Amino acid sequence: MVEVSKDLVAASSRIMILSILSAGESYGYRILQAIKLLTEDQWKWSDGMIYPILHRLDNDILITSHWGMIENNRKRKYYTITEKGIKFLEKALHEWQFVDSTIQKAKGLHHVIR
Repeated sequence: MVEVSKDLVAASSRIMILSILSAGESYGYRILQAIKLLTEDQWKWSDGMIYPILHRLDNDILITSHWGMIENNRKRKYYTITEKGIKFLEKALHEWQFVDSTIQKAKGLHHVIR
């Protein structure tokens, strides 16, 4: 089991949600279940954590949302990534890859520095 700090989870939360939405429209509970599955149940996200992030992504026009009707005349809010969100995600993933490759290079430096 990998213990991921709350800081790293928070830093990657927008990217995680946008990555999930890049596969297609979804709703809060389904996104939570996807995160649970993808992290092999190691990230414990709650409604109280995901909905403020979805709201901010919506305000930043990285996603759009709309209400739909489900069984028993209940409403459900659906989220879709926007073109701006796709561009943001691509840039963010490139940045994360750069950071990861830089860290990997730095780990190899101890042989050179000694």
